[in-house]
Amino acid sequence: MSRALPDPHLALVRPVTPRTPQGCQECLRLGTPWVHLRLCLTCGHVGCCDSSPMKHARAHAHAATHPIVRSLEPGEDWRWCYIDEAYV
Repeated sequence: MSRALPDPHLALVRPVTPRTPQGCQECLRLGTPWVHLRLCLTCGHVGCCDSSPMKHARAHAHAATHPIVRSLEPGEDWRWCYIDEAYV
């Protein structure tokens, strides 16, 4: 049985501390709402999810080429790769 190869973007994951644990970095600055928060696992940027009006986590992932995030929501422990559009 063949095994799926690990996502090559996982090599970009670092130990990080959320820069703005109180909310989405850009939404806090702009005064815009968010739905859920995502933590960049390369630099600690906190952005809002794709269900949020501004989708800052996705924008950061593409602009900074930091593709792996994890949910910053209480009780959630999953990671997502924006390049591969898959859980990792």
